[in-house]
Amino acid sequence: MAALCNAARYAPHESQPDAPPRPTLLPQSGAGFGGWPAVLLQRDGHPLHAEFVLVEADEAQNARHWQLRFLDERLALSITIEWSLDAHGVITCRTRLENHGRAEIAVLRLASLALPLPTWAQTVTRYTGRWAAEMQAVRSTIAHGLQGAMSFEGRSGHGAGHWLLLEEPDTAETHGLALGAHLAWSGDHEVFIERDADGARLLMAARVDAGEVRVAPDGAFDAPEAVLCVGDGGRAALRHALHRHVRASVLPQTPAGPRRVHLNTWEAVGFRQDLTTLQRLAKDAAALGIERFVLDDGWFRGRRDDTRGLGDWQPDPGLFPDGLAPLIDTVRGLGMDFGLWVEPEMVNPDSELHRTHPDWCLHEPGRTRGTQRHQLVLDLTRPEVTRHLFGTLDALLRDHDIAYLKWDHNRALFPRAARAHAQTTALYALLDRLRDAHPGVEIEACASGGARIDYAILRRCRRFWASDGNDPVERLRINAGYLQFLPLCALGHHVGPDPNPITGRRLEMDFRAKVAMFGHMGVEADPAEMDDAERALLARHIALYKDWRTVLHEGDLLALDCPTPGVSGWLAVRGDRALALVAQTDYTADYDAAPLRLPGLPQGSHWRVTLPEPWPMRAAQRLADPARWREGLTLSAEALATQGLALALTFPQTAWLIALERLP
Repeated sequence: MAALCNAARYAPHESQPDAPPRPTLLPQSGAGFGGWPAVLLQRDGHPLHAEFVLVEADEAQNARHWQLRFLDERLALSITIEWSLDAHGVITCRTRLENHGRAEIAVLRLASLALPLPTWAQTVTRYTGRWAAEMQAVRSTIAHGLQGAMSFEGRSGHGAGHWLLLEEPDTAETHGLALGAHLAWSGDHEVFIERDADGARLLMAARVDAGEVRVAPDGAFDAPEAVLCVGDGGRAALRHALHRHVRASVLPQTPAGPRRVHLNTWEAVGFRQDLTTLQRLAKDAAALGIERFVLDDGWFRGRRDDTRGLGDWQPDPGLFPDGLAPLIDTVRGLGMDFGLWVEPEMVNPDSELHRTHPDWCLHEPGRTRGTQRHQLVLDLTRPEVTRHLFGTLDALLRDHDIAYLKWDHNRALFPRAARAHAQTTALYALLDRLRDAHPGVEIEACASGGARIDYAILRRCRRFWASDGNDPVERLRINAGYLQFLPLCALGHHVGPDPNPITGRRLEMDFRAKVAMFGHMGVEADPAEMDDAERALLARHIALYKDWRTVLHEGDLLALDCPTPGVSGWLAVRGDRALALVAQTDYTADYDAAPLRLPGLPQGSHWRVTLPEPWPMRAAQRLADPARWREGLTLSAEALATQGLALALTFPQTAWLIALERLP
């Protein structure tokens, strides 16, 4: 190891300290390092000039756990950095600061990850976006200076800046080196790469703080976890490792069983709720093969629009004179389980909760209480608030047969002076307490779609709502970003109404249903507004999803690369079965799209390839020899990866499913 280190050393050059700072997991300004330091501390409002020295380096016998301990003896402070490698090749990074002195210190920054990057990491993909257009990939060369993102919303934000993908210039799906990094934190953060004049590149990820966190004498502070992984075999190798890690170590393991098909009522009826309408909707849902009925916003006391009622979590007696029991009995009698939408962290000023406890929201005395979406934020750092919220939710779950909560979060946190970090940790504690009391209840993480999605929140929630936008053309783009880091089993994806309420785009049922199958499938439309042919088509896709969901949710996922503009897709492989989705969003310049290649299947294997029906009606007319596609073609893995399949993909908004069964 010493020889390797010595082989990588450069002599000092002009404009450098005589003892040049070396790459380290704890960069500090005191030794001549000119970039952003990993640690910023204060005492009594004054900066502390700490100099941490490595005093201990431990490696576990199995070489899967490393620990570095740094000490500033003069300030009586220590920092411990721990890296743990799991069976899938994913490293979890933990950083702890301990105060061994006699005075309190404030922590302005304690990096969860400070990683000198290897020279092969030449490009960075970061993710930005907005409401209904999350996780838009932006790939660029790592240039001099700073590149990255911050969030000051009190949540990770629609920009999703805490996911990074670093690659060689020629990295592709199945070749090249790729490094993924993520800060597992649901609050304010900064994640960036800094390249200095020497060409050295440093990746840093940290929560953002203005001095809220203080460490008392003999106290300690743990920075949020960070996760990193290197894939030697392209983006697919990295994706497979991260997906396995999430399924095994992040997502709650209960409740067990396959991911049930949802019907969510929001885009079906919105606030136009009453018992008769919802019971009819439940019957229509069951007839399609749906397995879970989720009652969205509008069910609770005083809620007729989004300006009132939030915080009063009791069934509205005008809508449900006998409570939720009659609706739940109908849903359960139809063979479905019941889910409920809540937004516990928020309150409308026009609510009994706010009128009774006006000081329970985040506010500054004497200042205007600014709203967003007509909402204020409840101050979870006050014990009486979290006691009330737990008691209310616990009673709902004890008194009703509820299998699922859609936990929403629809506004940024402001004002929140000196409470941003504590608000996030209080949320975790509330979710943990509720899960301990009701381990069989599944929770979905939603924040106006994807404004708060990370590994920390997903330790408490088995599903995330990727975007409020159900338009499949947009979702193909959004999902591509999330699926680099998160598996299909956790990604909620619904068949929305036509036309789409956000984009106004009109899309055929076949396209909407096929795209929604690649995720945790659901429906967010009223079957009564579909014609008989659309309902039959949707029911057939739901049946297909049930047949293939184990492959989709437990298999390895590969991105399909087609040179034809507008064509994209995914291939899920599990054992002897595989299912692909290929979708065309544009109108092609050529009559024939390029053959679709399916990479990543075991070398030397042979597969029976079919196109599961129903087929896209218009495109099917241009399919060569339909009988052969129904009977099945026998092709080798090599032929599928190199020659590919000639499919009818000329028309926009066309999607095909491709089923593969391995032959002996």
